[in-house]
Amino acid sequence: MCWPLPAWPACLYRCAMHFFSDNATPISPAVMTAIAAADRADHGYDGDAWSARLDGAFSDLFDTSVKALWISTGTAANSIALATLCPPYGGVLCHEEAHIVVDECGAPGFFTHGATLMPLPGEGAKLTPAVVTERLKAIRPDVHQVPARAISITNATEYGLVYTPAEVAALGDVAKAQGLGFHMDGARFANAVAHLGCAPADVTWRAGVDALSFGCVKNGGMAGEALLFFGDQADARATEAKRWRKRSGHLFSKGRYLAAQILAMIEDGLWLRNAGAANAAARALADGAAGRLMHPVEANELFVHLTAEEAAALRAQGFDFYDWGEGAARLVTNWSQDAQSVAPLVDALKALGRG
Repeated sequence: MCWPLPAWPACLYRCAMHFFSDNATPISPAVMTAIAAADRADHGYDGDAWSARLDGAFSDLFDTSVKALWISTGTAANSIALATLCPPYGGVLCHEEAHIVVDECGAPGFFTHGATLMPLPGEGAKLTPAVVTERLKAIRPDVHQVPARAISITNATEYGLVYTPAEVAALGDVAKAQGLGFHMDGARFANAVAHLGCAPADVTWRAGVDALSFGCVKNGGMAGEALLFFGDQADARATEAKRWRKRSGHLFSKGRYLAAQILAMIEDGLWLRNAGAANAAARALADGAAGRLMHPVEANELFVHLTAEEAAALRAQGFDFYDWGEGAARLVTNWSQDAQSVAPLVDALKALGRG
């Protein structure tokens, strides 16, 4: 059975049916406008007027001095951040299902010239101080073992769960006590902050985070993320990161187009509005998937139990999404959706029953 199509523009209808990934969604109109406004002659690389505004714009957003760089991709942002925090002989404590472990093709090791990822378990892809501390205790302080030099977490996590400020601070305390750098993969940082309703500072530098990969593409950007450094080593780390950006081939000649997108996202709150819309759509889907949820829905990802027959039935109605292992699926909402636009999938999920 198919529903009659609402009188939406064609692009919005496609988004309403599309739940593969927030990587694949349209560009937010304000971002497209900002790109067009930057389409004039200026200095190359990061010497333009837009790139020059990033430090100040992010410092205002985070209520502290911030060093900010545009970076072409999230993988590069994560890897360059870790390269500034961890030497080649060191290790990065992270979750065993973290994006840097599962989905970045060894990029952290490549950028750090050999640093070791130290994967750890945790419910919902979250690290806890107890698990991190136990792993640290097992590392002998001699030259025969890899010493931990950094912690990396993802907020929101790979299963859509959100670290609270208190949870981040507890890990930050461990990092500080052990002399470790602390990185946050914020590919969906906006969704996490929209869920928490806290100040961005509360879940980052105030909680001990040294470096943040601030996601934009998943939240309505076209291309480009931001890499932020906090604290008394921010200047030195940002300087080093700029060299990594050039050495790895990620220094755009016309960086103003990336900077303009980022500024359009953060200077008037678009980043939070977009994330709030995506989160609202996810909450609506959660209502339709009651009884099938594998994890609480806190950001814009849902993991649901679906049989192969049920998944095929949904796809036959035009909905797309990824299978997530046997008998499960992942649904991702995005900035261009809301509770009303995802109502057809809500109804379709309800029609399947509670699983």
